[in-house]
Amino acid sequence: MSHDTLVALFIYAFVSSITPGPNNFMLLASGVNFGFMRTIPHMLGIGIGFVSLLLGVGFGLGAVLSAFPALHLALKIAGGAYLLYLAWKIAMSRTLGSAKDDRAKPMSFLQAAAFQWVNPKAWVMAVTAMAIYTSPAAPFVSVVLISMIFGLVNLPSVSCWAGFGVALRGFLSDPQRLKWFNIVMGLMLAATLWPMLR
Repeated sequence: MSHDTLVALFIYAFVSSITPGPNNFMLLASGVNFGFMRTIPHMLGIGIGFVSLLLGVGFGLGAVLSAFPALHLALKIAGGAYLLYLAWKIAMSRTLGSAKDDRAKPMSFLQAAAFQWVNPKAWVMAVTAMAIYTSPAAPFVSVVLISMIFGLVNLPSVSCWAGFGVALRGFLSDPQRLKWFNIVMGLMLAATLWPMLR
């Protein structure tokens, strides 16, 4: 991979990881509702889950979904339904979670990792990265390199969103503000489905 291509890949990985999307809206809400430390498994799940999705797409899963449109549609429907469920949970949350609170829990590592496989934005990112940056001369090496670069860039990028949430925690300790924040976050998360529906 040339130096220019590598720089372009880093920029693409950063921009696509830091911009708003389902993961980042959920991390913002989790930072507000649970704090940074309790959101770490969620952040790590996103990073590992997305790298596994990249590897899957790079090593042929994208071609399988192109060959079987019904499977692709089923994945989109499942992802959309799960995303709406998560949006509803966020919108209905009314209290800041504490470590002692057993009722409200942040997304776990496994839940966040599995979500990447039904996250519409993650699929677009993965397919685009593999289509543009893989090298036909060295397909295996380029797929692994792309996945490693995303792994390096993704965690610091998504951590920013959880950090923004933590910064808002004091302001949102007022129950009325928290209620409206969570409703807006739920609606914004649901709105991320719009590109998938067009």
